[in-house]
Amino acid sequence: MRRIRWIVGIVLVAAAAAFGAWYLWQPAKVSVVTPQRGDAAEIVYASGSVEPRTWAKVTPVVRERIVEQCNCEGSRVAQGDVLAKLDDSEARAVLGELEARQALAQEELRRLTVLAERRAASQQALDRAQSELGQIEALVAGQKARLDTYVLRAPSAGVVLRQDGEVGEVAELGTVLFWVGEPKPLLVVAEVNEEDIPRVEVGQRALLKSDAFLRQNLEAVVDSITPKGDPVTKTYRVRFHLPDDTPLRIGMSTDVNIVIRVSKNALLIPSVAMDGNKVFVVEGDKAWRHEIRTGIRGSNGIEVLSGAEGKASVDGKIGIDDETRVVSPYPADLADGARVSITDAQER
Repeated sequence: MRRIRWIVGIVLVAAAAAFGAWYLWQPAKVSVVTPQRGDAAEIVYASGSVEPRTWAKVTPVVRERIVEQCNCEGSRVAQGDVLAKLDDSEARAVLGELEARQALAQEELRRLTVLAERRAASQQALDRAQSELGQIEALVAGQKARLDTYVLRAPSAGVVLRQDGEVGEVAELGTVLFWVGEPKPLLVVAEVNEEDIPRVEVGQRALLKSDAFLRQNLEAVVDSITPKGDPVTKTYRVRFHLPDDTPLRIGMSTDVNIVIRVSKNALLIPSVAMDGNKVFVVEGDKAWRHEIRTGIRGSNGIEVLSGAEGKASVDGKIGIDDETRVVSPYPADLADGARVSITDAQER
C-alpha cells in the first residue's frame, strides 16, 4: 500500500512538472501594429481667449449710483462721448459750499485792498487774504475736476463691445461698465509655460480648437510674445493673430496648439508601443527588444529616426521599417527573445 502511494505521488509530481513546463513554453499572446507613414508635428499647447487688438475698459473711479446710461451696446461712439453718469448731488453740494466761500474770500480781498490803499489795513492782512483766496480757488478747481469723474466717457473711438450695469445700481470701484474697441482684427491671447516659451517664435502657425466650432479647422499665427513673464504662474503671454474671416467671437475660449516644426512622411508608431526608447519587434515566433532613436512625439504617434530605412534585426541595433511588426501595447513583463503568438495584427 505504501508503495502504491509512493508511485501515485511520483506520477502527480511528474504531471505537475509536465504541465508547468508546457505552460512555461506556451508562447505569450501579443497584438502587433505596422508602422505607418505620415506627418509628425511638434506641438506646444496653451489655452487662451479671443480679444480685439484695440480696446479699452471703462471703469468708475468713484463709488456712486448710476443715474444715466446710454443704450449703445453694439453701436459706434466717438472719443469723449458720454456713456454713463453717476449721482453727483453730494459732490455738487460740496462745490456750491466752496464757491460760496470763494465769493466771500474775493469780497474780503477787495475790501482789504481798498483799506490798504488808504493805509487803513496792513500789508500782512492783505497777504493773508490773498493766500486764503488762493487756497479756496484750488479747492474749487479740484472739486470741479472731481465732478468730471462722475461722467464716464468713451476713451477712444470704436464700438461699444459690451456694457454692464443698470440705472439705479451702485457702480463699485474697479467694476467694468463698458468695453470699447474695434471688433476687427481679433487676437487670441494665451499663457504659455516658461519651459515651452523658448521654442515659440513670431510667425509660427497655430491650430485652434473651440467648443463652438468643433467641425471647423481654425488657425492663427503667433503675433507677439511678451518680453516679461509672470513669476507667479511661470507663464508668458503670447498673442495670436486671427484671420479676418474667423468665426470666433470676442470672449470665446480656445485651445491653442502651436506648431513648432513638422516632419513630413515620417515613420510613426503608437506611443503605447514604447517604453522610453524601447520597443518589441516580432520576427518569426519571437519578440526582440529594440532600443531606437525617436523624434517628434505627437498626437499621431512617435516619429522613428534610427533605422527608418533599414530592416529590423534581432541584434537590436538597427531599428524598424514600414513592414516591421511592433508589439502594441508595450509588454512590460515580456522577456527579450520570448516566444509569442500574435492574436491581433492591425494597421495604425
